Amino acid sequence: MSDTSVAAPPVAVSDRSRVRVPAIVYPLAGFTITVFTWWLVTTVLGLAHPVVLPPPQDVLRGFNENRQFVLEGLLVTALETVIGFVISSIAGFFIGLMLASSSLLERMFSPLLVAVNAVPKIALGPMLVAWLGWGQPPIQFMIFVMCFFPVVLSTVTGLTRTPAELAEMARSLDASRAKMFLKVRLPAALPQVFVGLKLALPLAAVGAIIGEFQAGDAERPGLGSIIQQTLGQGQSSTAFAAFVLIASTTIVLYYLLVGLERLLLPWVRATTDR
Repeated sequence: MSDTSVAAPPVAVSDRSRVRVPAIVYPLAGFTITVFTWWLVTTVLGLAHPVVLPPPQDVLRGFNENRQFVLEGLLVTALETVIGFVISSIAGFFIGLMLASSSLLERMFSPLLVAVNAVPKIALGPMLVAWLGWGQPPIQFMIFVMCFFPVVLSTVTGLTRTPAELAEMARSLDASRAKMFLKVRLPAALPQVFVGLKLALPLAAVGAIIGEFQAGDAERPGLGSIIQQTLGQGQSSTAFAAFVLIASTTIVLYYLLVGLERLLLPWVRATTDR
């Protein structure tokens, strides 16, 4: 008799056996590393003058000394950003819808949209004040010109890149043009539309700050006006506190938008390899 040994098949390791790290851990780790590097450069190594780049502890002290003033400015700027982003997104979507529905319109107006997007936005500030005065109108217009283009571009791209197999299946079922749009083209375009929205959201915050630089309301100053005012007075720590607040608020708004995308488009994560 001959001994025969049969090797045992390898045991597959299930993905469920891996330790799952909460998603919040990674952003917190990145934030901690960034703040530590900032503190190391400014406090330990002394590579930057405190006026140019104040250390984190000075920024925290500047925030505490002007907490109410800065938080009121944050509320103003955050509200401007959200309102401007919503208006720009709705307008950008409908402009993209019109361009996608007609190749003639797309050929006529796409170069104009590219030209408008290429104009340096900060150069429009003095003209906006002359045209629209001070306060919210020029700020909202600045937000609009900053962030409508990505929404238009992503909408046109999504609506004109419908998968051929889906369109063919809808035609085989004698779907009307309205049903083709609502059931096939629009759902297929929404992931691309959300790409444009996620690009536009940070630009809305940038537009709000630039608009406040040029046409901020002195009675209800936003963070842009506060940054301009405190830097002029040599209070760079308070100005950097305002920078940190608008950046943090934009991160929160961005992930709220990501959550909305996952809520409205659950099939995207299920059908993509990530």
